[in-house]
Amino acid sequence: MKEVRKALLDADVNFKVAKTFTDTVKEKALGANVLTSLQPSQLMVKIVHDELAQLMGGSSVEVNIKGSPAIILMSGLQGSGKTTFTGKLGNLFKKKGRQVLLVACDVYRPAAVNQLKVLGEQIGVEVYSEEGVTDAVAIAKRGVAHARETGKNIVVVDTAGRLAIDELMMAEIRAIKAAINPTETLFVVDSMTGQDAVNTALAFNDVIDYDGVVLTKLDGDTRGGAALTIRSVVNKPIKFIGTGEKVEGIDIFYPERMADRILGMGDIVSLVERAQEQFDAEEARRLQKKIAKNQFNFEDFLNQLQQIKKMGNMKDLVGMIPGVGKALKDVDIDDNAFKGIEAIIRSMTPQERQNPDIIDGKRKQRISKGSGSTIQEVNQLLKQFEDTRKMMRMMTDKNAMARMMRAMPGMRK
Repeated sequence: MKEVRKALLDADVNFKVAKTFTDTVKEKALGANVLTSLQPSQLMVKIVHDELAQLMGGSSVEVNIKGSPAIILMSGLQGSGKTTFTGKLGNLFKKKGRQVLLVACDVYRPAAVNQLKVLGEQIGVEVYSEEGVTDAVAIAKRGVAHARETGKNIVVVDTAGRLAIDELMMAEIRAIKAAINPTETLFVVDSMTGQDAVNTALAFNDVIDYDGVVLTKLDGDTRGGAALTIRSVVNKPIKFIGTGEKVEGIDIFYPERMADRILGMGDIVSLVERAQEQFDAEEARRLQKKIAKNQFNFEDFLNQLQQIKKMGNMKDLVGMIPGVGKALKDVDIDDNAFKGIEAIIRSMTPQERQNPDIIDGKRKQRISKGSGSTIQEVNQLLKQFEDTRKMMRMMTDKNAMARMMRAMPGMRK
């Protein structure tokens, strides 16, 4: 139980919450029957995991989008990632076929309005804002009225944050909520702020009685202990988590997956789901046929790179793999790691991409100059690509795999 408590404290769970939790687990574990197929330690991990998931709500809680239009009010401190998450939420609903309007009500930070406009343009969603107007309540009301007039069925209202809780901020957010009567009020909290997040969550709840919590900046090495503390202290469901800066970096909060994360077991399910969003089954079958015929080329390879990049922040993706997130805690994974490879491939002609075998010394020199890389780097990519192609070909050829296995030392001929 000392190890469990240490894991919780490492994940930034409040000490009192960690102690109460370990006491509860100890009670449940004492006298529990151990199946013959399990070790006592394995059963202990399962009890801890299940109890963690239960403490965070047991199951995911959906956001309330009933109403015409459904109005979602965003609240939180400045720097919590509130405006970025407003864009992510708009993108999520747009993908589900909803007509979305984002309303910019942060009248104190000019960059917030511009940021929301950039996000709106990026995801193809209209942003309502009023230049020179400082009455956030009036902007919110007119924004909702505009949504009704233009047939929008989801309105996400971004409000002002402060660097700390103050009376003016609280009075304004209370007035906006009373004026627009939202169907859902979300409190956005930076998961890296740890214990301070709990005090802020309590203060906001006392003023606006929000419906759910959003945990942002839950990237690679952030374990999410704030989720456990907020859920147990404030007793409000966590509905979403945000990762990275990209608009795709949004997930529904699943207590079981967060329990895995807090215990350092990764989140392979979220990783698979993200991959499924980006990879097309028909495209995969087409590629498999090309690989079997040894026709996989640089055009296909470039398309695959683009799909991987759409899945989000690289460190965040790698951190979802069990056992890897902790190992890479202090390792910096550059999101631009593919840029050099892309530059080389884009410097090839369409004919060279489709038939890499025709790339001779003269062509390599041209590709090298065009991509700003060395001849050695071009040669290295060509060799790695050819090795990968051979391996992929072998993986689809059962006879080749059998021959390779028989050729291995110690294998029966």
